[in-house]
Amino acid sequence: MRAAGRVSISDVAADAGVSISTVSAALNDVGSARISPRTRDRIREVAGRLGYVPNGLAQGLRRQRSGMVGFIGDEVATTPYAVGMILGAQETLRAAGILMVLMNSQGDPALEAREIEALRQQRVEGILYASMYHRRLEPPAALRDMATVLLDAETRVPEVSWVVPDEVAGARAAVGELLAHGHRRIGFLNNDEDIPAARLRLRGFRAAMKQAGVAVDPTLVGGAPPSTSGGYDAARRMLQRADRPTALFCFSDLMAMGAYQAARELGLDVPADVSIVGYDNMPHVADGLLPGLTTVELPHYEMGAWAAGQLLALISAEPGQARHVRLRGQLVRRGSVAVPRPVGG
Repeated sequence: MRAAGRVSISDVAADAGVSISTVSAALNDVGSARISPRTRDRIREVAGRLGYVPNGLAQGLRRQRSGMVGFIGDEVATTPYAVGMILGAQETLRAAGILMVLMNSQGDPALEAREIEALRQQRVEGILYASMYHRRLEPPAALRDMATVLLDAETRVPEVSWVVPDEVAGARAAVGELLAHGHRRIGFLNNDEDIPAARLRLRGFRAAMKQAGVAVDPTLVGGAPPSTSGGYDAARRMLQRADRPTALFCFSDLMAMGAYQAARELGLDVPADVSIVGYDNMPHVADGLLPGLTTVELPHYEMGAWAAGQLLALISAEPGQARHVRLRGQLVRRGSVAVPRPVGG
């Protein structure tokens, strides 16, 4: 039970059934936050009923503290593809009155160590440790005594909070879209690297097919480098078969771009002859292809906002138990999926 007269942002979040970052954005009128008017009204009603004072968390953090947190990423800051993580974190922290100091290590451990030391000298209150892609890692030893949340990465260290995409759910949504259009012979162009996203998206592919009662043809599941050329090579091998698939689910939008090229070289129309679904919703790729690519959007903004909210909770001595979250991305429908027609028809 909380002390009388002390209402925290976590209390408001729990009562309203939303995240800390959502409460912060709603009460501070962050215009770019993806919050419905109904949810904003509910949060304000709960805050008023409980007697919560907005920005109380930020005021507590600023007492004899720096009012800053650090964001350390490998290549996140230099890649437009994943910059939504930075935006989501920054807007959530700004709504709470906290500044974010951005560092980009480019995957260099020596540079990363220097950046962590510089942030410590600035007396930052905590660290958002971000990865360019979903992977499992061990946080640097220099962060063990600091409030730290992993962003787009997970760890076996149980006391560290992390947020990653729900890869299984994303793959199930992608394959479900193809199944809903009547496709049953579906190929999967997977990443040939041994990373969590490849394993989990394969699991989602198989789960969706099993739920629909469709057997998976193992010869239609292939690995390739997660690039345009990798997708082209893998797709060409599948699409020039006599018993070719009527649809392809691709590990990434770049692989899907290669699949488009292979299909057209073979005289196949997208989507009349072969439907294609990608993954990532990569800017200028998914919406730049003709027809536009149906794909699963990675929840970069939402992951950044959640990680920042969790970090605020950790450094304010609110619920200190580590949390591990997988966030679902949305299926973005464009023009690359259609009802299949018989091969040779």
